[in-house]
Amino acid sequence: MEKSSGSLSAKRRGNILENLFIIILAFYPLRHISWGLDLWDTGYNYANFQYMGTEHMDPMWFFSTYLANVTGNFLTGLPNADSLMGMNLYTGLFASVLALAGYFFCTRKLKMSKGIVFAGEFIALNLCWCPTALLYNYLTYVFFLAAVILLYNGLTKERKACFVCAGILLGTNVLVRFSNLPEAGMIVAVWAYDFIVWLEERKGGMPSGGGSGRGKASLEQPQSGENSSPVREGAGGSPVKSFFKKTLRHTLWCLMGYAGALVLLLNYIHIRYGFGEYIAGIRRLFSMTETAVDYKASSMILGIVRVYAEELYWIIRFAVIILCGMTLFAIAGWLENALKGLQERAGSGGRNWAGMSARGIHTGVRIIWMGICAVMLWWLYERGFWSLLFYSYDPIWHPGILFLMLTMLVTVIRIFHKSSPREEKLISGLVLLVILITPLGSNNGAFPSLNNLFLAAPYTLWECWRFLRSAGEKTVGKGLVLSSFPARGFLAAFLGLCFFVFTAFGLKFVFAEATGVQNTDFYVYNNEILKNIRMDPGKAQWMSELSEYVNEEGLAGKEVILYGKIPALSYYLQMPAAFNPWSDLDSYGPEVMKGELAEQEGRIREKGEAKPVIILENAYGLYEEEQRGEKSLFPLEEKTRRKMEADPKWKMLMEFMESMEYEQTFRNEKFAVYQ
Repeated sequence: MEKSSGSLSAKRRGNILENLFIIILAFYPLRHISWGLDLWDTGYNYANFQYMGTEHMDPMWFFSTYLANVTGNFLTGLPNADSLMGMNLYTGLFASVLALAGYFFCTRKLKMSKGIVFAGEFIALNLCWCPTALLYNYLTYVFFLAAVILLYNGLTKERKACFVCAGILLGTNVLVRFSNLPEAGMIVAVWAYDFIVWLEERKGGMPSGGGSGRGKASLEQPQSGENSSPVREGAGGSPVKSFFKKTLRHTLWCLMGYAGALVLLLNYIHIRYGFGEYIAGIRRLFSMTETAVDYKASSMILGIVRVYAEELYWIIRFAVIILCGMTLFAIAGWLENALKGLQERAGSGGRNWAGMSARGIHTGVRIIWMGICAVMLWWLYERGFWSLLFYSYDPIWHPGILFLMLTMLVTVIRIFHKSSPREEKLISGLVLLVILITPLGSNNGAFPSLNNLFLAAPYTLWECWRFLRSAGEKTVGKGLVLSSFPARGFLAAFLGLCFFVFTAFGLKFVFAEATGVQNTDFYVYNNEILKNIRMDPGKAQWMSELSEYVNEEGLAGKEVILYGKIPALSYYLQMPAAFNPWSDLDSYGPEVMKGELAEQEGRIREKGEAKPVIILENAYGLYEEEQRGEKSLFPLEEKTRRKMEADPKWKMLMEFMESMEYEQTFRNEKFAVYQ
């Protein structure tokens, strides 16, 4: 009874702890919903959600991120979604879904330790540097993770519905963000797994690590299951034909779901907007690389490779440190063996002395190495590998990329390791593909992969934990001992550093204009959208002054043309964009803007429509004043002036303003308004 009672108590404690994990993962992504004001991406995306459609959006971005915009538009109709804080809450829940889905899959299906999985998901949440307002990213990750889970279940359980549903999700993701097309490459995991199974069956069958679903199969404890049964040649034709038939079947199931989702969604777009409009928008997406060269396929891939290549600087140094550690331990091992030999030949007194000396060397060299690892962390800080500037990207720049490289190294080792069960090879391959595919379509190098570690982070921690716990020593040659302790100590120190840095970064960092916010102790009181939002004093003053002017003039609801990296004002001031909230973005070409301005002028002159309000970032206002011959107390820097003079879209907008006889009616330190 006492044993049963103790077991029940331990189970209850485990359930309480898991419930705590679930609560933290569900609500932790909402920690910053009232922090910071971003004049770029956050408000820009919320403006696209609120004013969804080709009337106020660039058709290229409208159609290339269609389902993300539809989802965001739905969110704007929910209770309390009429504010920045409310929208931050709703979009933040997508990160919660990702963390919980990853947690339940890793603990329930892969049987990983709950504590380790929680630590992994916690790391993943802290590394979400991208604002949750960018639903085309987070909705992509939700569908991508769900597709990975379905592919895993489909392959290990031979379930047709899982393959079809995975295809549907990946096909749907193309309408979430058109650059998700490379996710079709996940079919490589299907082919690779079928090939692995075929190889194992040719060898007479090998134990699988959980394919049967019976018992407590996991990545750690291989267990025989129904999928490990060898195929008999006489039972179903030749093994080669069986392999191709099975792989073709799996591929067609995936393709059926993928193509079906695309056809259905594109047919809806055709009925709603016309297929020609969609094609025109997507065609512009491919042509935008003429002005936004960092979106060229070659530039994006080279950007990813460059990020990893730069980290070779640190990898070489880490390898040297570990090699020195292994040499130190090899020498210590030789001394231990020498003392043990002396112990066998000596008398009782000598044996005691030799034994104590051997144990002393064994303990001492480990203490020395732990001290070296601690010193190494300080050395890395001094060399700029990490920092304490947690409001910026500095602390995670190198540790984050090396964490990705560690994950990829682990996946490759487990895929090709002979003792790895087929299910472990499969999940390793899926993790590797997720890391490689996620950044494709972005101009942020490998950093999008850091934003999507909801499967990779717990997997990496779990595999590292197994190595730290089980790796030992190996004797080679004549008494030469190769110890894993230097590598294990170094790995433990690196993972400890990562957990500290990633957590501190996640607690402190809030995205604003591609960097982090500081001094968020001020509020704007005359703008309902920004109610209860904490921001720095400069932005609070700028937005308070501009909001007061907009309220006095009754400009809310009127169309606006924004220029100068201030697209978020469309949402914050509740003024729909006349054609594109972010008209100065490189991907918005000059020819397109020229056509939009001509159309605006035609409607104003011929149909008598009201002129849109124009709001410029103050630097453009100063330039406009200079062109009119007015002297300013804040002259432009020559570098800024040259940049503006070389901007064809700015020239077009100035000509439009002159033609339509716009006059400056408001200006503060940050913004200039023209009517």
